[in-house]
Order: sequence, then C-alpha cells, then structure tokens
Amino acid sequence: MPDPVAVNSMFARIANRYDLANHLLSGGLDIWWRRRLLKAVRRNSPHDVLDLATGSGDVAFTLSRGLPAGTTILGMDFCQPMLDQANLKKAALPIDRQASLTFRQGDGLALPLADASFDAVTISFGLRNMADRHRSLTEMRRILRPGGRMFVLEFSQPQAWVRPLYFFYLRKILPRIAGAVTGDYAAYVYLNETIEQFPDRAALAGEISAAGFSHVSATGLTFGTVALHEAVR
Repeated sequence: MPDPVAVNSMFARIANRYDLANHLLSGGLDIWWRRRLLKAVRRNSPHDVLDLATGSGDVAFTLSRGLPAGTTILGMDFCQPMLDQANLKKAALPIDRQASLTFRQGDGLALPLADASFDAVTISFGLRNMADRHRSLTEMRRILRPGGRMFVLEFSQPQAWVRPLYFFYLRKILPRIAGAVTGDYAAYVYLNETIEQFPDRAALAGEISAAGFSHVSATGLTFGTVALHEAVR
C-alpha cells in the first residue's frame, strides 16, 4: 500500500502544475469522466456532498456547477498545497457560488467528520493512494446517512485488446510527458505503478461490499481504463 508521507510530499511537489498535467495526459478525457460522475450523483439529489481526496478541487467544482442551488459541497484532502490551489480557483468564482463550496484538510483514513452527516461521498482517482483502502471505505460509509451513496471514480484494468498499448503508454510515455510538464518524473512513475497494481472492477466491487456497502455497481469507461463504482450505505 502507498506510504502516506511520500504521497503527501509527491502531491505537494506537483500541485501547481497538477491540473495541466491531468488534462494533457488524459487527452481531455478527465473532463468527460467528471461529467459522468456528476450525472450519477445528480440522479440521487443529495443535499450534502463530500468530495474526498479533492486535490485541486476539479470534481468539487464540477459538482458545484452541476448540482442544484442549495447543495453544500465539502472538498477534503490531506495535502495542503493541493487545497491551496483549490482555494485559489474558488476565489475566482461568483460570490453566490462560493458560499456552498468549502475546502478543508483531512485524512481519508480518519475523517474529521461526524457520523451520518452526508448524503453522498465522491472520490476520484484517490482511492488507490490510500494506505488502507478498507479503512478508507469504512470511513466513507461511516459519514454517510442511511441510504446515502458513495461514488468511486478510479483507474481500472482495461479490456484485453487495449492493454498492451495502454501499459506501454503508462510505462514509457506518460512519465516523460508529465516529467516535462511538472518537473517531477518520479511522481508519474508512481502513478503508472499504482494503476497497474489496482484491482479490476469486480475485485474492487468485492472490497466495497466487504466494507459494508450494498447495491454495488460498476461501469467501465474508456475501454475499461477507468471505472465508476456506486454503492449504498
């Protein structure tokens, strides 16, 4: 499992170029993936939403734009430099949209939040960085109200026919491009290693069920390279 101190340090180093690298390395698909997440969350009309491992806040901002007025959104991350980037972007929003969106530091393994205090929790490309996935999943379940939903958007294992090309890109091309953009080649070697080692859709669904969730579903996106999991407390 990832070392939380090393992960925090890594994200702190790349925080000011993180958004640019994401858009470039995904070919803009990260925007579409967030829209798919938003569509799933919106179907359930939550009032209070936690976006865990929010990073620079892109998912939180997508939710803020796409969910009805009055929805409160909390973006939480353990890396303060990433939250600093999120707050810089928040300051550029209209005042009326700033009020319902807040960012706060917090550890996904011990959330500083009350039991049963949210209707929905989202985590996008952050679960694989948790030092203890089961503990993180149980924490997300704890802060959800009964009937609340968890949404996990994460890299997954691609369809067999695309796998050789995909892993060549991850191992040989992605770190070089990202290293040029962010100045941190090692951070994106870590990225491809965590993607390759992460469970496929069925295995992650099993982990989510083992954490006490019900009605677990998984949808593959972009030839299976990404998956959106939904589950109910």
